[in-house]
Amino acid sequence: MDDHMANSPAGGHMMAPGDPDSPMNWPLYKKTYTSLVAFLFAFQVTFAATAYTGGVNDVAKEFNLQPLVEPYKAVVSLSVYLFGVFFAPIYTPHLSERVGRRPIYFIGTLISALFIIGVGFSQTFASLVVCRFFAGLFGGPSVVLIEGTFADIWPAKYTNTYYAFIGLAQYTGAAFGPVILGFIVPVESWRWTQFVTLMVQFAVLLFAIGVPETFPREIIRRRARRAGIPHKLAPAASGTTLVSMAEVTFINPIKLIVTDPLVMSITIYLGFAFGVVFQWFIAVPAVLSMTYNYTPQKIGLAFLSAVVGAFLAATTSILIEQVALRVFFRNKTPPLEHRLVSAMFGGLFLLASLFWVANTAAPNFNPLVPITGTGAHVFGNMLVIISLVPYIFDAFPPRGTLSALTIMATFRVAMAGVIPLVILQFFTNLHGGKWPLMIFGFIQIPLTLLPFALFFFGPKLRARSRFSSGMKDWQLAGMMGHEMHDGMSGAA
Repeated sequence: MDDHMANSPAGGHMMAPGDPDSPMNWPLYKKTYTSLVAFLFAFQVTFAATAYTGGVNDVAKEFNLQPLVEPYKAVVSLSVYLFGVFFAPIYTPHLSERVGRRPIYFIGTLISALFIIGVGFSQTFASLVVCRFFAGLFGGPSVVLIEGTFADIWPAKYTNTYYAFIGLAQYTGAAFGPVILGFIVPVESWRWTQFVTLMVQFAVLLFAIGVPETFPREIIRRRARRAGIPHKLAPAASGTTLVSMAEVTFINPIKLIVTDPLVMSITIYLGFAFGVVFQWFIAVPAVLSMTYNYTPQKIGLAFLSAVVGAFLAATTSILIEQVALRVFFRNKTPPLEHRLVSAMFGGLFLLASLFWVANTAAPNFNPLVPITGTGAHVFGNMLVIISLVPYIFDAFPPRGTLSALTIMATFRVAMAGVIPLVILQFFTNLHGGKWPLMIFGFIQIPLTLLPFALFFFGPKLRARSRFSSGMKDWQLAGMMGHEMHDGMSGAA
């Protein structure tokens, strides 16, 4: 028993390679089931965020909102849910260090479900908004923990592959929300956006009943308690006091975005990308209904293009990674910057799709043209995110990694909440959807160049960072990152 009690720094993979209790040594069926559970927990969080958009118009009517006078009120409950999720990357790592991942998945989702019930039965708009916020606050950890769960189970060489599935969970969850509710709300009411969400949450909870704990630190603690011996674990690397915890997930993240060019530039890029992709859940229904007289059912089906784009992005990312490893780096360690190839490729689709949709969402074009453009945007958007997040994951040693991923995740979710709030005002003030999307396209131009610049100058930027330990090659960086990684989301 003592041989399996590792004394290495806290967090991540501290269990001996031959330890039978290590998630790395689980049989494939157990790894697959646990990964699927984590996937579904993340899926239901983004599903809950966007399912609500299927009932936006009904909410406005029931609570006497005036979307033409105050456009933000019609979508504030989408944004406020995301503002609740905003806090999850800040507090989840500290909870996970102390109780493991499994209890947080279950308790967080159950509490979130209670507030979803509250939304469904709200009699005032204020109570609806408050309940949506707390539903996001308590549900958010599931999109944070998925990365840590995958890192517990799969070795570093599969990082890019499992990030593709992390992105797929978040993007397909968001896309299926309006697809499904587009058929239910017209027959029932907006309240069914919450009742269906509740059904999805409880289905996930039931499916997850048999999932084991994956966090090695918690596995070691439980094993030590059963044996009646000290666990000999080092103090939690995410902090042991309120001051040290705040330093890792609050103070250092702010320092990083202000002082570190690498983190600053990637955080801004990903924040903009995530914000733009969430504005589609407001812009697409508005454009399709006004321009093409689409019914709610047809509007919902239009989001299947996003599902297709997400699956294609996941497949493309994995193929790029495998081709790079097997063809170009067969006998040597690939540089960390090879992870940027997907972002370089995806950024071009991001840029092109914005101008594509801006100039084709008009009566003289078949509606399938702009709808396909939104799918292309999701394809490029997801490629960028599942490329740049693992790049930062491996660019810093453990403590710096957690701080960098925290600021990236929180800023990304914040932008996902802010941009949808103002998109209808953009449409109103700029007389349609063309110029708002054109402006987004012009902003995207310099951002598209960022992965190309990092491909050449990334090593120097990483070496100059005070959070970097000077790691040069990908494998060492991956090993270090996995020691600490506590599941900071990338898409939330």
